[in-house]
Amino acid sequence: MKAVDLTKLLETSLKAGREILDIYVQDFEVETKDDHSPLTIADELAHQAIMENLKSEYRQIPVLSEEGADVSFEERKDWDTFWLVDPLDGTKEFIKGNGEFTVNIALVEGQYPVIGAIYAPVSDTFYYGKKDLGAYKLEQASEKSISSEHDLVNKSIRLPEANGSGTVKVVASRSHMSDDTQAFIDRLKADHNHVDVVSAGSSLKFCLVAEGQAVYYPRFAPTMEWDTGAGQAIVEAAGGKVLRHEDRERFYYNRENLRNGWFVVEGRQD
Repeated sequence: MKAVDLTKLLETSLKAGREILDIYVQDFEVETKDDHSPLTIADELAHQAIMENLKSEYRQIPVLSEEGADVSFEERKDWDTFWLVDPLDGTKEFIKGNGEFTVNIALVEGQYPVIGAIYAPVSDTFYYGKKDLGAYKLEQASEKSISSEHDLVNKSIRLPEANGSGTVKVVASRSHMSDDTQAFIDRLKADHNHVDVVSAGSSLKFCLVAEGQAVYYPRFAPTMEWDTGAGQAIVEAAGGKVLRHEDRERFYYNRENLRNGWFVVEGRQD
């Protein structure tokens, strides 16, 4: 199988990001999908941009995308490697205009994400993680000239960054806060002197944990596999964990039902 070059994922993410930003500054219509979630033309254009690049560079690797055609479990159950894509994660944040939306691309091998790329178009920050390489962020990503994967790493910031505040920070969803999440936060407050809650949209919550800006991200509300794959790869590459709430086992992918159960993201705790 052709080795995956992180610079290609950067190019793909930037391409999708440009499509999204072109729509972001316009008036656009919002449709409602069968699951009652919102859909815009930006979701569709970003999907097309990602599919074009991935199919061009890695034709032999199948793609499971939120905005792609439905792929039956019978067809994908034997996939040992596949792309898991959310072209525009945080469509609600996109519609609100708060800038907290992302492009998510993950490579899954043997049910676990081994490469993750998350691009935040508004902040122009590219987060990425790769098994055995580590996790990084590239700021002002669209302005950088990158010649190779080695050059990409050299121009990036290694994650996690130092966070010696002594405060336990918890990141929670800006649009999907639940009573169970609040109960988790209350338990932390009972065990620690200083607990701060930070709100963020989309997969940026994973990025905050990978950066060391938050220690925990509890998610006790519905998500789908494409919402979490890239974030998990980056958090794990940064030394953190993504654990199922019910048994604290590692989160895995390509299940028959693509809807995720509850989980907790934990940052590296040295």
